[in-house]
Amino acid sequence: MKGAEAILKSLEAEGVDTVFGILGGQILELYDALYDAKNIRHILMRHEQCAAHAAEGYARASGKVGVCIATSGPGATNLVTGIADAHMDSVPIIALTGQVPTHLIGNDAFQEADIIGITMPITKHNYQITSPEDIASTMKAAFMIASTRRPGPVLIDLPKDVQQKQLEKEFKYPSEVNLPGYKVVKSGGHPKQISEAAKMIMAAERPVLIAGGGVIIGEASRELITFAESLGIPVATTLMGKGAIPEEHPLALGMAGMHGRKACNNAITECDLLIVVGMRFSDRVTANIKYFAQNAKIIHIDIDASEIGKNVRADMPIVGDSKLVLQNLIKATGKLKGKRTEWDKKIAQWKKEYAPIYDYDNVPIKQQCVMKEINRIINDKTIITTEVGQCQMWAAHYLNIKNPRTFISSGGLGTMGFGFPAAIGAKVAKPENTVIDIGSEGSFLMTGQDLATCVVEDIPVITVLLENRFLGMVKQWQDLFYNKRRSHTYLGEVPDFVKYAEAFSAKGIQVDRPGEIRPALQEAIKCGEPTIITIKVDPHEHILPMIPPGGRLDRMIDRVE
Repeated sequence: MKGAEAILKSLEAEGVDTVFGILGGQILELYDALYDAKNIRHILMRHEQCAAHAAEGYARASGKVGVCIATSGPGATNLVTGIADAHMDSVPIIALTGQVPTHLIGNDAFQEADIIGITMPITKHNYQITSPEDIASTMKAAFMIASTRRPGPVLIDLPKDVQQKQLEKEFKYPSEVNLPGYKVVKSGGHPKQISEAAKMIMAAERPVLIAGGGVIIGEASRELITFAESLGIPVATTLMGKGAIPEEHPLALGMAGMHGRKACNNAITECDLLIVVGMRFSDRVTANIKYFAQNAKIIHIDIDASEIGKNVRADMPIVGDSKLVLQNLIKATGKLKGKRTEWDKKIAQWKKEYAPIYDYDNVPIKQQCVMKEINRIINDKTIITTEVGQCQMWAAHYLNIKNPRTFISSGGLGTMGFGFPAAIGAKVAKPENTVIDIGSEGSFLMTGQDLATCVVEDIPVITVLLENRFLGMVKQWQDLFYNKRRSHTYLGEVPDFVKYAEAFSAKGIQVDRPGEIRPALQEAIKCGEPTIITIKVDPHEHILPMIPPGGRLDRMIDRVE
């Protein structure tokens, strides 16, 4: 068996059914083996960055490990943005890269790049295989590292001669590998810390829960809801935690942070106990740390010990798996509902006073109106992905997501161009679901060429473009903080997105009036084709409220004069 065949057999042993990639000279051996593959579908992307983002979308929608493939040199370096994005958002992906033959490594050979050195800061681990005998054990280790503890990307560099050489021994894929220093232990937290945390929770008069991406990664949404309901604790979510609790749930506060809901940020500011699950206290959530939850004691639950106390102090640190820790807290606190009538009333008052307003039925179309219509069609079989910028924040602030793994957005890295290829990966993972990418032209055009992938591979993703002809979020910052000096944020009036879609043999729908939004969405869902719906929205509408840079959670900008 050749090394390339061993790589393929390893993927099959890990249950991989789909890979996203683009081939080139130094990965041709693996692709030659893929030619005869019966159990693995290869999706030919049109850019390697899209392959990495598609692997992310696949992983985040399915809960499995996503796999992307590229050749050496520029193919591998084009994966870097997607790998960095996965690293920031704790997404389990395996990146397989071709490499020049081992005897040429370090000689500046054609299409050689030190991808191990380049990606070392943005991977959970990486490998360069130098002997075909190491393929099986390395692949097993890579999948284990990517998917366990705090998940993340692992890169495996594959010199061409390693792919070509015959294995000297019979291929055998290991059932487990021993990695010194890397132990996979499912911890539900230290019993003493659980006990002390339970006492703090039962003593609190104004508690708030914050659910981060770790709740979704840890499949802990059910436990989160049970815990919150048993004690009547309101629940805020981060961008990555959106969907951890249904956003129409009576205890849901919506998203926290810079573009979060005012009621949510007020609750965090005035609480006396903050229970944080699977969140790393990003600056986009905390704003000015000096004023973050000043009067609260903080219980921080996270699977990664390095996050405890890194950005915000923790009065009670609990290192463990979010699902198991919440199960233990439910047992420790029992079924006693806290007596917090005044706090409940205050929360209800804020939610009513600062509820999002959707009813803007005028022209130019308001983005709030688009979100209202998308909310009408969201059900248990809908997955939303987003591009990055204003469109992302409109979706995060206004869309009522019902389930975990149905809202997929670039959080830590904020990668423009993420949403569309992520939607491709999500649709491949969940073909029975309707997958909608919420975008705008600035972000979409960075990766829009993979509309060709959707058409050729029959992946009917729907893209809703909030067409404002600006780099919207940058323009918003210029308007608010740079005296409306709009330096190089106007994109111009090209392209015509209906013609753009049609050029790829996809479907294009133009929306000019509010009443056309719902029929356009219904048509796109019904037709079963890759579709772009382009909606001309108000180019000067800002996504508010917003916390200015260096600002405080309780001092959001409500309006612009």
